Amino acid sequence: MMGPRQEAQAALFYEFSLENHIPRDHLLRAIDRFVDLGGIH
Repeated sequence: MMGPRQEAQAALFYEFSLENHIPRDHLLRAIDRFVDLGGIH
């Protein structure tokens, strides 16, 4: 029998915030006022 695997495993879930990655003057922020994506998970 071989020992436990020693390779790194990628995280299944991670925290990511678009607020922190989209510049304040980006077009997506203007579009956000008109589009409701609240139902998308």
